Amino acid sequence: MDRWTWHGGGLAAARAQYGDGAARWLDLSTGINPHGWPVPDLPIDWTRLPDESDLKALEQAAAAHFGADPDHVCALPGTEIGLRLMGDLIPGPAHHIRPSYRTHGDMLPGSMPVDDPAQAAGATLILANPNNPDGRLYAPAQLLPLIDQRGADGWLLIDEAFADTHPGHSMAGEVSEGRRLLIFRSFGKFFGLAGVRLGFLIGPPSFLARVRCRLGAWPLSAAAIAIGTAAYRDRPWVEAMRARLDAEAAALDTRLARIGYRATGACPLFRLLEVQDGPALFDRLARRAILTRPFAENPHWLRIGLPADEAAANRLEAALRNG
Repeated sequence: MDRWTWHGGGLAAARAQYGDGAARWLDLSTGINPHGWPVPDLPIDWTRLPDESDLKALEQAAAAHFGADPDHVCALPGTEIGLRLMGDLIPGPAHHIRPSYRTHGDMLPGSMPVDDPAQAAGATLILANPNNPDGRLYAPAQLLPLIDQRGADGWLLIDEAFADTHPGHSMAGEVSEGRRLLIFRSFGKFFGLAGVRLGFLIGPPSFLARVRCRLGAWPLSAAAIAIGTAAYRDRPWVEAMRARLDAEAAALDTRLARIGYRATGACPLFRLLEVQDGPALFDRLARRAILTRPFAENPHWLRIGLPADEAAANRLEAALRNG
């Protein structure tokens, strides 16, 4: 189970373990939007290095989407890299909220898990909003006081990888030069284009300067810059997708409830199930070519992503219902 409890998306490993039968594999192991932004034919020049002005345009488009000052936004070649860079830039001690991403426990040396933000007073604190895997959602009024509780060297680091579905809960607009607040945003999850490898750090300009120094020149590909800029500017698609995801998540909850499963979590891109035996249910579904996400730290959990269409939702319901 180690491969699948590490993170989602292990479809090749699932095929190697369970084989390819008559049914096509249904990957519900991630929280990536199954309705990806439709990438148009963009004018990407593969023969030259990306221009600095194009990178700036991307950061401005992303800032408008986040509700942040463009001077506070730094593009990254994936949020994972940005999180890992913090180990060289932020001194300890540090704490991370559990449960959450495995990376949160690895990114700062010696980071200790806590169940409540109050347990991390005076130190750097890492949390996700919405949280993964339980979908817990913090209101800004709950997070603002945490900034002042960090102490002289501490920071509040908020991973907003799934915040695109909850714009009113983002803290991006609260970042300023005088605040020890850093926000991480992901592109691939909401826009359904994880392979682009694009993320952002929102922080004080003086801190971003240190990050840019480590990233070096040309941190992003021309394709990532072009796709990200166009997608963030597509406001009609963004608004329509938020409504669509909310409706489809509610429909999934109804399906799960009528066969005896109660889903938890505010984020519409994934649901967490409390089950008697998570590994056994994972195995049962995998034998029906449905890949989900179990958790080594809690054998009673199973996380499922949002099915892409009615046929996929029907397959999931039938597999859960029939054993």
